[in-house]
Amino acid sequence: MPTPPRPAWPKTLISAIPLLLVGLTAVLLPQAASAQSSSALAVSHKSPFNCGKTFYANNWTGTPAHNPSGSIDWQDYGSDDINGETVRATAAGTAYFYNAGSTSYGQWVEIRHSDGTRTRYAHLASMVKSAGSSMSVSQGTVIGTVGSTGGSNAPHLHYEQRTSGGAMDTSPTVEGVTVSLGQKKAITSTNSCGGSGNPYTPEEVCGSGYSVIDSAALTGGRVYLLYNSGNGYNCVATLKTTNLSSSTSMSAFLEPQGSSRTTDSGSYQYYAGPVKRSASGQCVKWGGSIGSSTYTSGFEHCG
Repeated sequence: MPTPPRPAWPKTLISAIPLLLVGLTAVLLPQAASAQSSSALAVSHKSPFNCGKTFYANNWTGTPAHNPSGSIDWQDYGSDDINGETVRATAAGTAYFYNAGSTSYGQWVEIRHSDGTRTRYAHLASMVKSAGSSMSVSQGTVIGTVGSTGGSNAPHLHYEQRTSGGAMDTSPTVEGVTVSLGQKKAITSTNSCGGSGNPYTPEEVCGSGYSVIDSAALTGGRVYLLYNSGNGYNCVATLKTTNLSSSTSMSAFLEPQGSSRTTDSGSYQYYAGPVKRSASGQCVKWGGSIGSSTYTSGFEHCG
């Protein structure tokens, strides 16, 4: 069979083909500007503190230089001392817990958010999980307390917002307020406020001197284990995050190893507990429930 002749393309069309291919490539392939925009901070952040709390967000410059530049130091405001304050996730994501000891960030948490961006919370006095652990968090989930661990001269919360590529956002925005380099602004928290936010914190339920050392998620809330280093007591409290206007079957329990279990259970609007037991130098089993959702730990946190 004879081979059919090839079509004769007009010279003007032949010369236009490379331009068409370039145009198609520009449409089909991601551009540099798009790649950069995907690294921009797209998640909305609230203050890392309890609802209604006001603290200074200090994006300071000077000598010695703030490291890294663009990070925020949350500091005392008025008569409100930031030391020991509850630290909450500014946005939802997965939290990873670290401990640099007496250097750098000290005890710190990094939360990786849905858009790939990250926030960091450093110099913590306590964390709800041990170093090397991770947990899923919602906006407002408690992750630790303010302290002065690592390379810190005074109690404060070191806070960073980073792009998905790891670069610092040197003008972070919290509660809709942008704090640029060299600025210091008083910001009031709306984190965990509103009809679905529990007005109580684990520290308020257990009382002065107690700090969260662990927690576990329940459907409709969370159960917390706290410790008071001053008297050697542990405390367990279960807090709701939903259906706060109605009573729900709830419980909280604590069991020092070798001893009987103490449980508080009932129909509550906000929390079950506090359950307190002396447990200095002992392992403890702890947990709680909201409705049919339950959590029971193994014997842990010994000593």
